[in-house]
Amino acid sequence: MARFKRILLKLSGESLMGEQQYGIDQQRLADYAEQIRDAVNMGVQVGIVIGGGNIFRGLSGASKGFDRVKGDQMGMLATVINSLALQSALKSYGVRSKVLTAIRMEPVGEFYSKDKAIDTLENGEVAIFSAGTGNPYFTTDTGSSLRGIEIEADVMMKGTRVDGIYTADPEKDPNAVKFDKISFDEVYQRGLKVLDLTATAMCKENNLPIIVFNMDVKGNLNKVLSGENIGTYVHS
Repeated sequence: MARFKRILLKLSGESLMGEQQYGIDQQRLADYAEQIRDAVNMGVQVGIVIGGGNIFRGLSGASKGFDRVKGDQMGMLATVINSLALQSALKSYGVRSKVLTAIRMEPVGEFYSKDKAIDTLENGEVAIFSAGTGNPYFTTDTGSSLRGIEIEADVMMKGTRVDGIYTADPEKDPNAVKFDKISFDEVYQRGLKVLDLTATAMCKENNLPIIVFNMDVKGNLNKVLSGENIGTYVHS
């Protein structure tokens, strides 16, 4: 039995690069699709938000002279590209999915609405939410928290390349200590970079817990869904 009935899975665009410097690593994409298929087969309703940092990041573009609004719009389009790639990979594993976009762009994807998203999930399809919130100055973390709250998910699961939340960056500090559980307040007080502040506040105010785990280790998603104590649980 799965621990959760409905989840919002946040995937990193950067992780899609695999060992590459840019773009989409086909093996990493296939690994993700296979794990998502297994989650669906467990009876879990899966909504997904995927970042676009493997293609373009609005903030980094702004630092190089791009207009921030235009840069963020380019970042939104990057998430659509990744969403279409994931949809294609899921199809190859026999998983039905629907790409819902925060900006109208039929026939690339259907325009997002809460009712459409929940109908998709209840029909056993994966709902892939792309183009962020449709607004500049909001990250895909905030898009994830918004969609997770809207679809009434039991939990937001943030798949990263590290196995949870640490007192410091474990890739830089060998003495960093991992948290098994941590409150939103402590995340804020310690200044930990779990989500951006807007997303963290939204999750706290709407009682949407977060599990941060390493999605790049194949099988980890299903371990979390089965109740294994991996990753870090963030709670109110």
